Amino acid sequence: MRLFTTAFSVLALAAAALAAPLAERSVTALSSSQLSAFAPFTQFARAAYCPSDKVKNWSCGQACNALPGFQPTLIGGDGNAVQLFFVGYWPQQNSVVVAHQGTDPTALLSDLTDVNFFLTDLDTKLFPGVTHAVQVHNGFGAEHALTAATILAETKKIIADKGATQVMLIGHSLGGALAELDSLFMALNLPSSIHIKAVTYGTPRVGNPQFAALLDSKVPDFVRINNEADLVPIVPGRFLGFQHPHGEIHIVSPGNAVACSGDDNADESQCTIKTVPNVFEGDIINHLGPYEGIFIGTIFCN
Repeated sequence: MRLFTTAFSVLALAAAALAAPLAERSVTALSSSQLSAFAPFTQFARAAYCPSDKVKNWSCGQACNALPGFQPTLIGGDGNAVQLFFVGYWPQQNSVVVAHQGTDPTALLSDLTDVNFFLTDLDTKLFPGVTHAVQVHNGFGAEHALTAATILAETKKIIADKGATQVMLIGHSLGGALAELDSLFMALNLPSSIHIKAVTYGTPRVGNPQFAALLDSKVPDFVRINNEADLVPIVPGRFLGFQHPHGEIHIVSPGNAVACSGDDNADESQCTIKTVPNVFEGDIINHLGPYEGIFIGTIFCN
């Protein structure tokens, strides 16, 4: 996928002109301890950008050092045709962790969208029982399908070998979109006794309102963190039929974040839609962070 600034501009203008009225929703300020609790997930998202050989040995610098004891068991992708990813066991949380590399706008390594995207049905072989009403971005769905079966097999192996009781899906940007799809995929393919948790950063809209509603019901422990004026979370536009699920946390400024209730349907002044009404008022640098002091991207793998 290639990042097209022109496409962003077209989407932004059309979204501003055609978006439906937004419903009110509430915001709740997060405490410093609540914010700091996300740091391990941010470091996992950061590690997903690091070279595979360093992730394999869990020697990827600051991100790996911040998560001692993590045991990577599967490293995949090439960072080009297939996004880098890793799967492993986190003893501290008795959890499987799956993390995906995302888009890196400073290096133009991975791209968010292209001019030919459209909504398409989910593959019912991967998402059993899902109806045709539930649709996702064709590019994100295709990218997810490249690694879904392999990641699920490794996840099941770790659960069997280690007795893990939960699966955590983590990613930034495109990696966040893949983690979002992974969270629903895991919820539909693992026993209900396994807790599914997802934490994503700077994630674009992945699917339609029916997809958002299904994810809301199947993955209640879902958080998507947006940083200040990051423009990525506002595309693709709602007027094209896309909608975020619940779980928004918006970092308004360093040390100041709010949890926004409901799905992607409000204009509360501290939530992302109101803060970044179009890409011209966004800042792509905010896409990289800092997420409470932590930057995410290839250049920050040190």
